[in-house]
Amino acid sequence: MSDLLNKFLADNENKAFRMAQFATGNRDDALDIVQEAMIKLVNKYRHLPEQEWPPLFHRILQRQITDWYRSKKIRHKFFGWLPVTSDEETDNVLEYIEDSSARTPEIYLLNEQAIEVLQIELQLLPLRQRQAFLLRCWQGLDTLQTAAAMGCSAGSVKTHYHRALTVLRNKLGEIWP
Repeated sequence: MSDLLNKFLADNENKAFRMAQFATGNRDDALDIVQEAMIKLVNKYRHLPEQEWPPLFHRILQRQITDWYRSKKIRHKFFGWLPVTSDEETDNVLEYIEDSSARTPEIYLLNEQAIEVLQIELQLLPLRQRQAFLLRCWQGLDTLQTAAAMGCSAGSVKTHYHRALTVLRNKLGEIWP
């Protein structure tokens, strides 16, 4: 594997993990999803130019997340009557974000509360809106890269992103710092 591809994967690993964890609510599932996405990128697309990797990787990642939802739905349909025996704790994804600024305890508390509400509201967004929001805001992809990653048109990305922003602004307007 080339040094460029290693650097690309290392640079995107944490953000991809957080996106997968937002989607699944489960640390272990998120790790599996990111690992599978990275393996697929390396196996199928390592020969492509470096500028094509970000949208391809995010498209693979989004497909892995969609596949996870499908398999979860099927598992629930056929095995939903079984009691849950595994450790399916929802990890707080935002615990892993470093806070490099010095803040007073009051501001820190207000920010923590706002982040908790943001995390809840992100979970409530429809999947495509959440994907568009996370790819645009969290990953910093432009509209065309996001469209390639999501496998839809740029117009659809704009629509999903706008709707996600509208919902989040309405829900978080008062409390967002």
